[in-house]
Amino acid sequence: MSEFKKYRRKAIAELRPVTMDEIRGSFKESISISIPDLENGSPKKGDMIARNPQDHADQWLVAREYFEDNFEPINH
Repeated sequence: MSEFKKYRRKAIAELRPVTMDEIRGSFKESISISIPDLENGSPKKGDMIARNPQDHADQWLVAREYFEDNFEPINH
């Protein structure tokens, strides 16, 4: 039996596109990127940067595929 359970997110996520400078290698050390994402070529076009709404310094890369499968824009 798996310890993993399914959860629905309650909060609104804050994300922005990865910049061309980040794609070229000027990636901020303050942005976390997982080893599997690095091995898959990230940061790359279509990837997004997420941030913690309560701590804007807490940022991490979200791969394009995961972003497209799990997020949609909120139109104000």
